[in-house]
Amino acid sequence: MDNRVTQEPVTVSPQTGESGVFTSLKKVLLSLGPGIITAALVFGPSKMTITSKLGAVYGYSLLWIIAVAIFFMTVFTVMGARIGVAAKQSLLATIRLKWGKAAAIFIGFGIFLVATSFQAGNSIGVGIAIAEANGTSPVIWIIVFNVIGIALLFFQSFYKVLEKLMIFLIGLMLFSFITTLFLADPDWSAVAVGFVPSIPEGSLGLVIAFTASAFSIVGALYQSYLVQERIKQNPEIKETSRNSITGIFILGLMSAIVLICAAAVLNPQGIKVTSASDMAKALEPLFGSYASTLFLTGLFGAAFSSLVGNASLGGTLLGDALGYGSQLTSKMVRFLIALVMIIGACIAIAFGKLPLELIVFAQSVTIFLVPFIGLAMYVIGNDVKIMGSHVNSTPVKIMGAFGLLILFVLAASNVNELFLK
Repeated sequence: MDNRVTQEPVTVSPQTGESGVFTSLKKVLLSLGPGIITAALVFGPSKMTITSKLGAVYGYSLLWIIAVAIFFMTVFTVMGARIGVAAKQSLLATIRLKWGKAAAIFIGFGIFLVATSFQAGNSIGVGIAIAEANGTSPVIWIIVFNVIGIALLFFQSFYKVLEKLMIFLIGLMLFSFITTLFLADPDWSAVAVGFVPSIPEGSLGLVIAFTASAFSIVGALYQSYLVQERIKQNPEIKETSRNSITGIFILGLMSAIVLICAAAVLNPQGIKVTSASDMAKALEPLFGSYASTLFLTGLFGAAFSSLVGNASLGGTLLGDALGYGSQLTSKMVRFLIALVMIIGACIAIAFGKLPLELIVFAQSVTIFLVPFIGLAMYVIGNDVKIMGSHVNSTPVKIMGAFGLLILFVLAASNVNELFLK
């Protein structure tokens, strides 16, 4: 990205020995916190299911779409981080000043509805990951891990807890998926060919679904909030574009690994994917129960990180839209975060899955919400009065414009799919 709009790189004290190395490593990890949190909340059970389907049905041929989606996700996530550094108030507060209270409420309430709608899927993912590993009912684990998620809100510094939890869960997922990748023994020449753009017949629907989920403009918007929260908690750590880029690169890496594993394991057997846990079922007869458990561990990490991260996003944005601020120390914001978890858990327990009506509802809200958010971020990022030295450079303006075009095309295709067919 453009170096002239970044602040100074992270600096560390000139300590020597193990304590100095540990301090340096800790500062690096904390500087990556907002990007890691964004990656963790975007990479949930639904993302794993879509990515597994891409590999199971079309082999390695659609790896290139991951690179494209992650590229534009990086552009807008870094833009969100810059807005977080440059703006004197939150992004929704900036939108309120620029376009009025109604615009801020529309975005905040819309994101809350979408987060609540999809939260059931995160709860189910947590329940299935644990239940299938030990042969118990998923309901008890849905309750247990939502209670744990709500309990985290009682920590005085919820952001620091969230940051450390997400870094741990991302590490857990990377270990699980990379180990599974080596077990799967993919065809690396086919992997390389998969980065050459092509659209296999019948794949357009999945390509659109993956692009819409990986190029998460809502996650990019939330990055501005996370950066501002991180600056309050650890002001000594300077924000650079590298911090956000690393987190989104990890998101792309995990997506690519899951697709490659599905292409290597599921595609040759012609196994159809209906959930993220189907990969674990396919691994067991080939490599033993430990391989299945290993993948389920990764699924748990994806589900629990999204459960907490998605709820944090929904609660924070609604709290800010309603005028309660965006600070994670706010009692109202914490209440709204807990409310997302409770509603999601209740839906998961009552239906045992994410109801189709809720998926359609969430998609309908997203259709009209996402292009508006993307356009608002783009306009603010180009506003010199707000951004100062952090204003979008010419290359970022060009790449951002292409990203906006993709968002509007995705919205149009979803309108056609939901309302016109």
